Amino acid sequence: MPRDRPLRDQYLRFVPMTTRLKDNDQYLHMNNTVYYEYFDTVVNAWLIECCGLVLPNGPYIGIIAETQCTYLSEVKWPQNVVVGMRIDRIGSSSITYGMALFGEHEARANAVCRYVHVYCDGASRRPKPLPEFMLEEARKLMLPEAATA
Repeated sequence: MPRDRPLRDQYLRFVPMTTRLKDNDQYLHMNNTVYYEYFDTVVNAWLIECCGLVLPNGPYIGIIAETQCTYLSEVKWPQNVVVGMRIDRIGSSSITYGMALFGEHEARANAVCRYVHVYCDGASRRPKPLPEFMLEEARKLMLPEAATA
């Protein structure tokens, strides 16, 4: 994961979020688990809005296989934030998401996240190939350099 603070133009979808007083921990900065709540919300909102994800018993479910978050700069309440999202890799049954959390008016990321979903049959929980409609939506969120890699 990068140690420098990535820029907004490295992401293609943006979702605004509002921090809450309870998001701060005893050190008066946003608790690590809150970052993951935001990242998970952004991925699942995209899946519902753009890919037709049906919860809880749809034909496809995304099971988290890996996550990693690097914290680059402090975030705390009260502060509005924006999560930037892109697709870094598309596998036969997996998608690797790249996300970053930005202050509302900041150009550089405060945290970056790698998030891997393996898509499985909703009933058997076994991996299955990504459907074409999901592949089409995922390709829209790939940066040109990732699409050719």
